[in-house]
Amino acid sequence: MTLETYLADLRARQDRVRPADTPREVRYPLGEAVLPAHVEHWSRVAPERPAIVFEGTTWTYADLDDAHRRVAGWLHAQGVGPGDRVALFLGNAPEFLVTFLATLRLGAVHVPVNPMFQPAELAYEVNDSTPSLIVTTTGLAAVVEQTRDRIGDVPLLVVDGPQWTEALAAAPYEPCADDLDALAALNYTGGTTGLPKGCQHTQRHMLYTAASAAGAAAYEEGEGFVSLCYFPIFWIAGEDLGILLPIVLGGTVVLMPRWDATKVLHAVERHRVSIMVGTVENYLELLDHPDAGSTDLGTLVDPQAVSFVRKLTPDVRERWSKLAPGSVLRESAYGMTETHTIDCVPYGFAEGDHDLRSEPVFCGIPVPGTDIAVVSTETGEPLPVGEVGEIIVRSPSVTTGYWNNPEATEAQLRDGWIRTGDNGRFDADGCLHYLGRAKEMIKVKGMSVFPAEIEMLLSQHPAVESVAVVPTDDPETGQRPVAFVTVKEPVTAPELAAWARTNMAGYKVPVVSVVEDFPMTATGKIRKNELADAAAEALGRI
Repeated sequence: MTLETYLADLRARQDRVRPADTPREVRYPLGEAVLPAHVEHWSRVAPERPAIVFEGTTWTYADLDDAHRRVAGWLHAQGVGPGDRVALFLGNAPEFLVTFLATLRLGAVHVPVNPMFQPAELAYEVNDSTPSLIVTTTGLAAVVEQTRDRIGDVPLLVVDGPQWTEALAAAPYEPCADDLDALAALNYTGGTTGLPKGCQHTQRHMLYTAASAAGAAAYEEGEGFVSLCYFPIFWIAGEDLGILLPIVLGGTVVLMPRWDATKVLHAVERHRVSIMVGTVENYLELLDHPDAGSTDLGTLVDPQAVSFVRKLTPDVRERWSKLAPGSVLRESAYGMTETHTIDCVPYGFAEGDHDLRSEPVFCGIPVPGTDIAVVSTETGEPLPVGEVGEIIVRSPSVTTGYWNNPEATEAQLRDGWIRTGDNGRFDADGCLHYLGRAKEMIKVKGMSVFPAEIEMLLSQHPAVESVAVVPTDDPETGQRPVAFVTVKEPVTAPELAAWARTNMAGYKVPVVSVVEDFPMTATGKIRKNELADAAAEALGRI
């Protein structure tokens, strides 16, 4: 069977079960236009509509349009132009969205950087992306200064100081770069070999992601769309929820710096939130909150969960339905950074808990315009319905490649398809089921941790000779990385763990065990599978 014949069969199956209120083709609310042009449009037709609500402050579309033009003018005066990278080392805040739009208006490249990064991690991404400017806060600027010996004199724009006031007072930059296919973002993702890779994305990728996701979940345009986002917007999933969907649909984002159950409940009621995404643990906390029963959640038509540690079950869904009648709690989307994350959704399959009772993990059907196939890992040939193989994805939002990494690009991108490294299968309805990652990923409270990254970072310690990182189960975090280390000079496990805490984001910090040597294969590779029992013992000792 050829791939196109295989896809035609899958599409026919999927069309038979596609929810009636969702389109089969992607529809762009304002046509195919760059994101700053969307802001301009909404500022003309609904200037007083809230674009961003953040900690008691509201930015209207008129405010957002004016601010991003002025910051673009300031950046332009600093010499930032088309193709230049602008790194955003920020947490969730309106300044992130303003600078994101200003960067795109100039035709420059948005580089979101994890604000939890410590010096070694930050230095790597800055040196890899070589930004013209780093946008950050006073507090995070201290981390930047600790990397100066490694990154050099990259200038800063500090958003909680006089520089930002100056930027907002700059003359507006009126031209607008309008090439949808120019490089617009480097979204870094981990890998099973080496440090994070910069996924190259364009504004066409961003626009398609928002438009196709909106169609797949039957979202309204305009004031009826209100998302609540406490997921970090440096994450591409947070970018989709907190930036792209609201801007493309002309809706509102209620942006929060972090999870807070009380504030979430009150925000949903006050701002008439229609969509939010949280972990299952978040929803359980809401269900047990003393204010839950007295809070009006009637506008929350599409609450979505991600099952990182705890899983979404029919019992949890039933509890939620009793709290918020008419609101169906569902799993979010299947996807990855390379595809802008929203490739396949289970919207519309909750009747009888079909989605939750199917063989895990039920992902539903592809969003309009996206093709997904399951192929043999040996031959690359499409596999019949029901057979397990590697999931591959083709869509208008697949990365154009990895920044400065042609080898990785060649390995994962083939004829427009991205190899995900995930195992899956299709059922008789053409619905995708995810069956686990083939990659060596560790999930710590939902955050992706890759052994190779920890190994390379920990190897920077002068006393470390070699490192092998494996996962172990942890009832509190889902999993924990455990680093087995051989040393070339005396150093203790607590000393190495302390060093890791100052050089890595907290969720990556491993349990450390200093060993004499590793179990090895005949070809000189570490037998990581033999370290599994020792990893559990190491966790039990802390």
